[in-house]
This record gives sequence, C-alpha cells and structure tokens, in this order.
Amino acid sequence: MLDNEKDKLNENSKSKKVKISTIWCEGCSGCHMSFLDMDERIVDLINRGVVFDASPITDLKVPSEDVDIGIIEGAVATDTQEEEVKMMRKRCKKIVALGDCAVFGGIPTMRNRFKVDQVLQRAYIEAETNCNQHIPKSEDISKLTNRVMAVNEVIDVDYYIPGCPPSPDAIYSVLVSLIQGKEIELKGRNLSYE
Repeated sequence: MLDNEKDKLNENSKSKKVKISTIWCEGCSGCHMSFLDMDERIVDLINRGVVFDASPITDLKVPSEDVDIGIIEGAVATDTQEEEVKMMRKRCKKIVALGDCAVFGGIPTMRNRFKVDQVLQRAYIEAETNCNQHIPKSEDISKLTNRVMAVNEVIDVDYYIPGCPPSPDAIYSVLVSLIQGKEIELKGRNLSYE
C-alpha cells in the first residue's frame, strides 16, 4: 500500500469509527475462532475505523449501548442467552448471525427431540461419568429454554453468515461490505464448507 493510500485510510478511520461487538451463545466457539483467524485482516479492519467492543479481542463481556454491528454466534438454548441476544438487538444497529448454530440452530437443536427434564436427567443423573447424581439448582445457573432456537426465532437479524464455521474470508468480506455501506454478497468460496 502506498503512503498516500495509508494516509487516506488513516484519515477516514479517524472520521468514522465503526463499533463491533460479539457474543457467543450455544455452540462450540468455532465461529469466533474463524473470526480470530482473520489474522492481520483484523488490523486492516482497525485501520478502516473499526473499534472492537465486547469481543474475543478485547475480552469485554457486555456490549456498549451504541454498537454499529453486533455479531451473534451460536443458538439460543438458555434464558440467559435469550436475554443476551435481546440486549444485542437493543444495543446494535445491525445484527449478524454468524455460523450455522446462529443461522439455523445447528447441532444444539438435537436437544429439541427431548423435553428439558429428560435432558437434565440424562446429563446429571444417568450419565456414566457423573458421580454427583443430582440436578443442580441455583439462581446463578441459566435455565434451559423449552427448545433450542436459531437467533432469528428470538430477535430480528439483518445479515446471515452460514457455515460450520464460516471461513475467515467470508467474515472479513461481510464486515468490509458493512463498513463501506455496500450490499453484502456471499458466493463462491465464501459459501464453501471445506
């Protein structure tokens, strides 16, 4: 990149900051790993004016009040996660569902074949590796929802990035398009499941 281009990029990033926050609900965190696998492109996003709020980069857990882009990974499977995605919707101008669990419900929806009490019975009482054999009860423990839901079953979602996990290229492409105010177009390699 030429020095003139760097100067222009730095001027633009100073004028308009874009705040991004992420949360991780029910899933494996593979989507956040892909997010981090953008590697040096994270620096490019910062040079483009991105400020990371709650995210694996900052390790802040709660997003600010004035977020431009909210990214949600994972399905909604507990009352706490339901509250968190609703909070993201209130605090974020745009919401991106990241990965198959957020977009479709993914593997966590396998729980939907069973009632909550059956799931708890199997996990805490019947599991071969469990020696305590009691179902914990505390106000500090999130309660399972009756069924696991995709994010759009709880809140309105503006953009979807499918994949298990989506590629770093797909995530970067969507974020750059959003920052530049362009229409998002995911096709070809950005929709592959390699």
